[in-house]
Amino acid sequence: MSETTYSIGELSKEFDVTPRSIRFYEEQGLLAPERAGQSRIYRKKDRVRLKLILRGKRLGFSLAETKTLFELYDSNQNSVAQLEEMLRMTNEKKQVLHQQMDDIQMLMNELNDVEHRCQDELAQLTEARAK
Repeated sequence: MSETTYSIGELSKEFDVTPRSIRFYEEQGLLAPERAGQSRIYRKKDRVRLKLILRGKRLGFSLAETKTLFELYDSNQNSVAQLEEMLRMTNEKKQVLHQQMDDIQMLMNELNDVEHRCQDELAQLTEARAK
């Protein structure tokens, strides 16, 4: 039984990314498809890695951080070092997001304050005009 393979077009369509993006991930050392002439042949491992790259991007991980995790995994699967690094990176991302949430809440409070002052002033001007 042969292993399922994928073309760049199939992966591109499945994950809604451009073939150029997939080639970029290859250039960055994140994917390593086989070659058959000019064609790239992607295996299940490449498909899983592409999924992880895209998930990492959504979570705010840089490609360099994702590559570090792949290298840790490749050198020693399910190692303590890999898990500790993932926990460290996750905690770092959470701290950044908490700070961003605090900043957004502060900005929302300021905008609400400005909005209320404008509404009050508009109401006063509207009343004065009506008299």
